Amino acid sequence: MTEFHVSLSGVTKNYGKQRAVNNMDLTLRAGECVALAGHNGAGKSTLIKLILGLIRPSSGKVMLLGHEASGRAAVRMRGNIGYLPETVALHPSLTGAETLAFYARLKRQPVSANAALLSRVGIAQAAQRRVGVYSKGMRQRLALAQALLGKPKVLLFDEPTTGLDPASRLMFYEIVRELRNGGSTVLLSTHALSELDGHTDRIVVMKNGSKIADGSMSQLRHTAGLPIRIRLKLGDGSTAGLLPDVWQRIDESKFELACTESDKVDAMRSIGTLNVAIDDIEIHTPSLDDMYAHFLRREDL
Repeated sequence: MTEFHVSLSGVTKNYGKQRAVNNMDLTLRAGECVALAGHNGAGKSTLIKLILGLIRPSSGKVMLLGHEASGRAAVRMRGNIGYLPETVALHPSLTGAETLAFYARLKRQPVSANAALLSRVGIAQAAQRRVGVYSKGMRQRLALAQALLGKPKVLLFDEPTTGLDPASRLMFYEIVRELRNGGSTVLLSTHALSELDGHTDRIVVMKNGSKIADGSMSQLRHTAGLPIRIRLKLGDGSTAGLLPDVWQRIDESKFELACTESDKVDAMRSIGTLNVAIDDIEIHTPSLDDMYAHFLRREDL
């Protein structure tokens, strides 16, 4: 039986006449990483606050680890929740070690594991330096360490890779993979869509408070219907005239075939039947940025 760590059923959140979240249904499973995509004002931050129990829905129900998110029982389970906000506010006069110790005590976690956690996020060498002299990336890694305190079952990350260099971003997604493999639920809200491929199980796209797409990369490609482009580079002496008419010429030696996600395998098989010498094959699939733009345009129609 699938265990749902987070469940939203018909959730709406109004601020006066403004509707920030509109009739939202969403489930987040144990051992799953879900990316939340959407432009500013789409409702992502409001959704995270609803899950955290910081605000109550105007209608509908938000369940967190089997309890209503804003109820008393959920409050007692705060130690099972990790949260990394978009804007990290850390006291500049405290050292990295002191900062993490402060949050450990807040979450009623032993400080004995803090040194290993600081090492895991790559700032052990700066643990005794004051946070005020940290770079933006170092502050982000320290904030990530506090979110990981106590091995939480649910982790909510809001723009988690902001300020991180490429090596630190790889480190972050390694940690996400470890959390997911350990059975934790990870929800990450990000504008850096290009870096998500291969790191998430599902992508949820929001617009104007509503969910407009939800699925894996493959499922979103099917839904979007954007073409996959297969390109061939013919070897010397090959005659383009032997290619079927569906192959479009790009230049003297390169040709392209556009197909759907469902036709991709058949299109690849057909290449083996071509009576031409092939030097190279390239497959260009729609990126998450492409699909995101498509879903937004579709909603505007």
